[in-house]
Amino acid sequence: MESNTTTCESRDILSSRSRVFSLYWLPAIAFVVAGAAVISNGWRTAVWTVALATMGGACTVNAFRCGRVHCYLTGPFFFLMALIASSYGLGILRLGGMGWNLLGLITLIGTAALWYLPEMLWGKYRNI
Repeated sequence: MESNTTTCESRDILSSRSRVFSLYWLPAIAFVVAGAAVISNGWRTAVWTVALATMGGACTVNAFRCGRVHCYLTGPFFFLMALIASSYGLGILRLGGMGWNLLGLITLIGTAALWYLPEMLWGKYRNI
């Protein structure tokens, strides 16, 4: 069991500061800046969609790469939020005038809940 955990940790994208920065923090910073800045709806749609899809892809790869428990949930969640942001930005989905704020809040709360709760309940790594 000890060697399996060590193997999982060595394969975990989250164990590398540079990967975490490029795959999670840069997209998150872009997401926040595009949400707060006065930019066109088209740019906000593009930035949020790409940022969320990047984080979703990184989580999905990490789930299969090392079995990180929360990544099995955050990966699909980020992809779903990218789809919703894209749909809202393109006018397909109607969320009202505060739609971007709602999407940002859902993303923030969902990310926090899906990151911490599964690992509290089931541990950090799933045996792969």
